[in-house]
Amino acid sequence: MADETPRKAAAVVVGVDGSPESILALQWAQTLAAALGCTILAISAWHLETVYGPYPVSDWDGESEAQQLLDQALDEAFGADRPEGMVAEVRRGRPVQILLNLAQSAQMLILGSRGHGGFAGLLLGSVSSACAAHAQCPVLVVHAAQAPGPAQAMAVQRSQGQDVDEPTGDA
Repeated sequence: MADETPRKAAAVVVGVDGSPESILALQWAQTLAAALGCTILAISAWHLETVYGPYPVSDWDGESEAQQLLDQALDEAFGADRPEGMVAEVRRGRPVQILLNLAQSAQMLILGSRGHGGFAGLLLGSVSSACAAHAQCPVLVVHAAQAPGPAQAMAVQRSQGQDVDEPTGDA
């Protein structure tokens, strides 16, 4: 028998890598989090492969770069009007593992697709593909030019059994 208990009002988790698709994912998160009655957790992950041998260890500051990338993406997605209650964090580790861990208690996981152009541009990137295959919550993978709108928020509210006022079209 399927569990029909509604998911608790956990956060919508968004993976942010600075790509145009991840900025759209943040905008989708704003629309969907409002419809689901939850907050947004924006995550930027960084990972440095260790190299052994005669090669020097890099002096790259992954955390600072990831924080700057996250701040820029949030500014581009929301400007100064960031969603209420949103939390933005930088975490060290492999992005797939971090996002899958957070997805265990998330209402939804939203990611941008980062294909490699041409036919590959129609495919999922490695992080979005792995998360879509293994996450324990619904996953939305956003492709370029898929901006959210009121219709998507209403559809989510309906799927959650909420009453929704239809737009009148008298704009």
